[in-house]
Amino acid sequence: MLLRREIFQVRIADLAPAIKLEPHEEAGVLGEALRSGRVQYVTVDLRDKAQVFRACEGAEVVFHMAAPDSSVNKHQLQYSVNVQGTKNVIDTCVELGVKRLIYTSSPSVVFDGVHEILNANESVPYPSKHNDSYSATKAEGEALVLKSNGSNGLLTCCIRPSTIFGPGDRLMVPSLVSAAKAGKSKFIIGDGNNLYDVTYVENVAHAHVCAERALASGGEVSEKAAGQAYFITNMEPIKFWEFMSQILEGLGYERPRIKIPAFFIVPIARLVELTYKLFGPLGMKVPQLTPSRVRLLSLTRTFDCSKAKDRLGYTPIVPLQESIKRTIGSFSHLKAENHLNREASSVLKQKRL
Repeated sequence: MLLRREIFQVRIADLAPAIKLEPHEEAGVLGEALRSGRVQYVTVDLRDKAQVFRACEGAEVVFHMAAPDSSVNKHQLQYSVNVQGTKNVIDTCVELGVKRLIYTSSPSVVFDGVHEILNANESVPYPSKHNDSYSATKAEGEALVLKSNGSNGLLTCCIRPSTIFGPGDRLMVPSLVSAAKAGKSKFIIGDGNNLYDVTYVENVAHAHVCAERALASGGEVSEKAAGQAYFITNMEPIKFWEFMSQILEGLGYERPRIKIPAFFIVPIARLVELTYKLFGPLGMKVPQLTPSRVRLLSLTRTFDCSKAKDRLGYTPIVPLQESIKRTIGSFSHLKAENHLNREASSVLKQKRL
C-alpha cells in the first residue's frame, strides 16, 4: 500500500534472514520494488538496539508492527520483544530524529479475560490484570509509545486492529483448516452468540497509512492525532462463530454445530497448557487450546471506531462480506476437495504398493 502511493521508499525490517515472497508477490508490486531497489530488506532482532538503530537510519517514519505469536504465553519472550524491543525502537527514533512512529497495538490491551467488551471506545482503561502475557506486554509497549510523543519532535500514535484476517494469514485460517481436517471443528465454545469485531488485512494497512498521513499533516490535524490510541475494525460486528463458519463453509468444511460451555473447556485447557510447560522443551507443539484462548473465543469483543474516523480519517475500504470472500479465495489450496483428493491419491498409492 505504501508503494502504490508512490511517495515512499520502503525498508522492511524483520527477524528472518531473508524475505520470502509468494509467487504472486514476486510477480507483483513488492517483487518489482525489491528488484529495483525501491524496497530494501534488513534482518533485525528488536532486542538488539544496534540492529534497530541501523535499520532506522535515514527513516522519516517508522511503523512498528513486530510481535511474537500471541498464542505463545511465555512472559519473558513477550516482554523482551513487546516492551524492551519497543523501548529500543522508541529510543532509536528519538536519537535519530525520526519524525513519526506508528505502533501496531491490540484491542487486547483493555481485555481482562473475564468481562465482555461491547462497543468500547478508547476511554476504557487498561485492566489491573490482563488475559495473557501478550496482552499485558502489548499494553506496556503501547503506553511507552504514547508517553514518548513529542520527544525530540517525534509524533506517535497507536492503532489497535481487532482480529486481523485475510490473504497471507498464517495463524487463524490454517489453524481452522487443520482443526477441520482432524474433525475438531464441530464444536462451538460457549453459546455461539458472542459478537466480534474483525478487521480485513487491507483495512489494517489502510489504517496505518491514515495514521501516518494524519501525523504528517501538520497543524491542528497532527496535534489531534498524535499521542493517541485508536481502535480499528471493519465496523461490521458479527457473531464470532458465524464468521468462523462462513470461512469453513467457503473452504468446503462443515460449520461448527455442537455447543460446549466455556466453563467445561477451561479446566481441560489448563491441563493442556500445563502439559506443554512440562514437555514443550522436548518438542511438544504449542497448544491451540489454552485458557486465554477459550476466553477469547467465548466472550463478546466489539469496539467503537469513531475516534479513528474523526482524527485519522479512517473508514474501511473493503466491506466484511467482500473481505471474507477474498480470504476464502486466497486459501483455495486448502479447500476440502483438495484435502480429500490428496487422501484418495494416498490410498490408491498404498493399494498399488
